[in-house]
Amino acid sequence: QVQLVESGGGLVQAGGSLRLSCAVSGRTDSTYAMGWFRQAPGKEREFVAAVNWSGGTTYYTDSVKGRFTISRDNAKNTVYLQMNSLKPEDTAVYYCAAAPKMGWRAYTYDFWGQGTQVTVSS
Repeated sequence: QVQLVESGGGLVQAGGSLRLSCAVSGRTDSTYAMGWFRQAPGKEREFVAAVNWSGGTTYYTDSVKGRFTISRDNAKNTVYLQMNSLKPEDTAVYYCAAAPKMGWRAYTYDFWGQGTQVTVSS
């Protein structure tokens, strides 16, 4: 089992920045890929970014490319999502998730955090 706890969400003005963190505990010896997803009110959960076990490979949805950066520090068992140039349409609950293999499909992720709210005001 893997437990994931997100933090770092909040209210920010458009154009601002936030850094989300995801603390990983439990079977941290496993080589999980990590992903960030988000869900806005009335919308389906969507993929945001993913990183492989080593941190050497990353993947982003088009709408966040050039603005968001996913990274991980395996020594600290923590995954990050640096979000810059935030837009009102980035408003959502952000979830981190762990999967055996890096991907963009939510059903491939085995473990999920409880989510953290990000609100971007215009």
